[in-house]
Amino acid sequence: IPADTVEAAMERVSRALARTARLPGFRQGKAPVAVIRKKFKDDILHDVMHDLIPKSLDEALREHALSPVDTPDVKDVSLEEGAPLRFTAVFETVPPLPAVDYATIQLRQPPVTVAEEAVDRLMERVRERNARFEPVEDRASERGDSLTLDVTRTTLSSPDEQAAEELGKAEEQHDVVLEVGGELNPPGFDEHVTGLRAGDQRTFTIRFPEDYRFEGLRGANVQYDIAVKALRRKVLPALDDEFAKDLGLDSLEALRERVRGDLLKDAERTRQREVRDDLLRQLASHVTVDVPETLIGREVDRRLEEFVRRLVDQGVDPMQAGIDWEDFRAKQRDAALDTVKATLMLDEVASREAVEVTEEAVAAELQRFAELSGRPVGAVRARLAEDGGLARLRAGLCRDRTVEWLMSRATILE
Repeated sequence: IPADTVEAAMERVSRALARTARLPGFRQGKAPVAVIRKKFKDDILHDVMHDLIPKSLDEALREHALSPVDTPDVKDVSLEEGAPLRFTAVFETVPPLPAVDYATIQLRQPPVTVAEEAVDRLMERVRERNARFEPVEDRASERGDSLTLDVTRTTLSSPDEQAAEELGKAEEQHDVVLEVGGELNPPGFDEHVTGLRAGDQRTFTIRFPEDYRFEGLRGANVQYDIAVKALRRKVLPALDDEFAKDLGLDSLEALRERVRGDLLKDAERTRQREVRDDLLRQLASHVTVDVPETLIGREVDRRLEEFVRRLVDQGVDPMQAGIDWEDFRAKQRDAALDTVKATLMLDEVASREAVEVTEEAVAAELQRFAELSGRPVGAVRARLAEDGGLARLRAGLCRDRTVEWLMSRATILE
């Protein structure tokens, strides 16, 4: 950066500092600029450096049509009064990507069908969701019954160091609702809660297997003290016209048609996703150059964060799930690499073919986000603008639009 540009910046920073600086012997704002430059030389040079380098770097990147995949590493900075400002910026860029003959892309589109067995299974799930529970007084608990329990859990021994610190401490839970035979019950738990009646109490110990899904309980011996407060049995409604009417439909056949229609919509979405995945795989196969590790790492991070969110949504503590996170990251690398390759190709096609996203499309997506979050559109836009979210949203919409553009030119094989 030329010396005269540096000098102009130093003068500008010095005058701004002179207006607020307090120096002995001078009233505030009255100290000579020359005195300010001498007294605050290091601070002024620091401010000039942070003012000029980003602007100069942005101009150089635009001049040479370069797009870093990450923030450039600025080093070897040399800045002295009366001399040019010199620095070196090191960064990765996306390597040149090949052109694709869109007409050669062939995509297989499977037929959309729904088997009657699938309709039957979903009808049964609808029936299960609408089951009612009735008190049981004439027998003891059996598989499928619902128990309301007060539970006291005490860890007696554990190979886990963190869990071992809590040995002997009782953890109480009240009004726990549990289904006898439920999938999430601890191993061996069902045999101890079968044959109980309301008012019964029972104490038993369970040894958790070494490969249990929650790491903190692997190999642990846990004592349970339970008190049965209520016993109820599941009563499934009959699959008839009356059941359909309770759900707002005219007949059982109308309910079956509604269920069949929902399954057809799911099958259509699955087909669209499979065709899109086929397209992305073919695009990725055209990338034979080395992909920057920075981009691969970001995609692995995104996959890891998405997986953790799913665990949390399911009520699972990620730190207690017994997952080898380094192994998880390693196993995600190949899929992440393919995703990055496909994304780079989509961006390349969008650039070459001038695929654009309209402001109306951006506004519609912001409106959708606002409705999902229950917040005003302005608040959603402001929040996204804070951390570059608007740019990511626009990039995502552009890639979706590019997929549509490519699909319209590809050969679709039924």
